[in-house]
This record gives sequence, structure tokens and C-alpha cells, in this order.
Amino acid sequence: MKLQQWIVLGVAGMALAPVAVAGQADRTAKLRNPAGLTEQAPATFRANFDTSKGAFVVEVHRDWAPLGADRFYNLVKNGFFDQVRFFRVIQGFMAQFGIHGDPAISAAWRGAQIKDDAVKQSNKRGFVVFATAGPNTRTTQFFINFGDNAGLDRQGFAPFGEIVKGMDVVDKIYNGYGEGAPNGKGPNQGRIQSEGNAYLTKEFPQLDYIKSATIDQ
Repeated sequence: MKLQQWIVLGVAGMALAPVAVAGQADRTAKLRNPAGLTEQAPATFRANFDTSKGAFVVEVHRDWAPLGADRFYNLVKNGFFDQVRFFRVIQGFMAQFGIHGDPAISAAWRGAQIKDDAVKQSNKRGFVVFATAGPNTRTTQFFINFGDNAGLDRQGFAPFGEIVKGMDVVDKIYNGYGEGAPNGKGPNQGRIQSEGNAYLTKEFPQLDYIKSATIDQ
């Protein structure tokens, strides 16, 4: 099966501290400039994901897929995945995520494509890989394999990491919406890109999401 890739205030009205506001503005500015987020990843690193269903940990091996590992590292390190929804979850197949909730940030990354890595690992259960729209189109969308999807190997899907803790959490990610529109009743990726989390929160309120993702120090 080919994967498709289509294209605050404080608590109770309390004002956010100036430092917090400045920090958020700086992070947003960085995320709107993909060309500035090209740091090389360590040879091996772990990313901690805190989600609405619980926590899981991704261990990344740069030698599996160096270009993909570098992109994932920069996205996690700079807070790209905070509040990002698991918008396409197909039971027994995979859970897909990676469209930012802010349409302006999504737009900035749509053209930030990276070349494909050679496939060195198979798409096994718990392995993490980019979703694509064809050769050399990887940007910010990813999926986690629920099963052994070796058929994806020959299509060029190159895993760069695997879930080493919390796969039971991944298994619980809400899958009730199924395939995305127009082939199914789930979210339309074009509308996610153009309307962000406002669209998903209103029309698909049961989607699970990433609260935060950080590099394990």
C-alpha cells in the first residue's frame, strides 16, 4: 500500500510571562525557516514523545537513514511536533502524523523536501519512517508501523528509528476515523495544511495528539 501525503493564552486568562512569550516567538520564527534547521544528528539518539495516550520513546540510528535522521532530529529539537495530531491511523497498518497545527508553519515546510535515503532496514512493527508523495519528497510527515509492512521496503520507505518503549501506547492511538478523505471518512490533508488544528479540533475531536517531543539528554 502506498502512503499518501497531501497536501495562547495562559491558564484562566492569566498573562504569560514576557520571557515565555519571547521564547515561543523565537521558536515559531525558527520553525518558519526550515533552511536554518539543518544540524547533523548524533549517531544514535532517543526522542521522548508525551502524547494524549501516554509516552513512547523513539531510538534513532543515523546510519540507517542519515538524511531522514537529521530532519527528524531538527524537528524534535525545535518543538515542531508539539500539539501535532495523529491524523491518519489505520488499524493493523500504521499511525501517521507530522502536519503542523499552524498553517503558516506547514506552508514553510511544504517545499523543504529532502532526498531519499537507501532502504537499509525493513518496515517492521514499531519502526518509524517518513510518509512521502513520491521519490525525494520527504518533508515533515511520518508514520509508525503497527505490523510488519515489508512490502513498503521496495517502495523506498526507509526506516530511521524504532519505538523502544511505549509501543503499547502507540497501539492505543485513536483509529476510529480510519482512512483520510477523499478515500475515507478521516481528515482531509489539504484542509489540515490550510486550516491546521482548528479544523481537526472542530471536526475530528477524538484524534490523539503529541503534547510535546524532546531529545533525550
